[in-house]
Amino acid sequence: MVRPALACCKLYISEARNAGALRAIERAAAGLRPAAVLVNAFADDDYNRVGYTLVSPLAGDVAASPPPLHRAAFRVVAAALEAVDFGAHAGAHPRLGVVDHVAFHPLAGARLEDVAALTRAVAADIGDKLQVPTYLYGAAHKDGRTLASIRRQLGYFTPTSPSPLPVAPDAGPGTPSRSKGVVVVGATAWVDNYNVPVRTADVGAARRIARAVSERGGGLASVQAMGLARGDGAAEVACNLLDPAAVGAEQVQERVRRLAAEMGVGVGEGYFTDFSQEKVVELYLQQAAQALASQQ
Repeated sequence: MVRPALACCKLYISEARNAGALRAIERAAAGLRPAAVLVNAFADDDYNRVGYTLVSPLAGDVAASPPPLHRAAFRVVAAALEAVDFGAHAGAHPRLGVVDHVAFHPLAGARLEDVAALTRAVAADIGDKLQVPTYLYGAAHKDGRTLASIRRQLGYFTPTSPSPLPVAPDAGPGTPSRSKGVVVVGATAWVDNYNVPVRTADVGAARRIARAVSERGGGLASVQAMGLARGDGAAEVACNLLDPAAVGAEQVQERVRRLAAEMGVGVGEGYFTDFSQEKVVELYLQQAAQALASQQ
């Protein structure tokens, strides 16, 4: 049997402490099984943030009949916006809205251009139907704008996001509500998220390390990084590995270790915030098969 082309949607929600809100979001995520499967939920209490990973076949005419991944992602976003008040949110991780970031990635047999078309359709629905300013990046954006660049324009790395918005959204209203914020939605090849604990309470030191590790700061190619505080009096360097086959976690770990050592600071063993691409596919196939068997 030929396996269908698969796509993945990662949704980063600005909430990890409200159990009732998380239950509502996860019910929405599970509502389309086995057509779309929630394969992972990674919660971080210090960041007050959860990352959800949905996987589904990339099938159907996006314009005529939204495929399951479109519907599942929209349901999660809608549930999060209903359950979480962005105006009351606090956490160590920067954020632009209740649904801070939605990333679509092609998996087995899928093409990036097909995922980009789905991404644009989902973003249009979020902006227009849920009335949230929505921004595109990566292959979904006409100019290939990067996630990092739109975050900088919107004030992601400052204590408060500017209002009115300095950049017009691609969908939705031109002014964000205090309770929802904005959403950034994009399509790219697979990205690994890898964080390295740094044994210091000096967040400034972690930020200097992050700057030196990142490609933008003259460090490792295809790596984005930021230094963040942890609630246990430590800090960490949180990294996006945009081309993990070329520059992977081992290289990032060693570069952070060396830079920290130059400052007289130790580091802990890094960790991924999601499964590998191969593991995500494996989990989807297992859970989809189990869900189908339970319906028979």
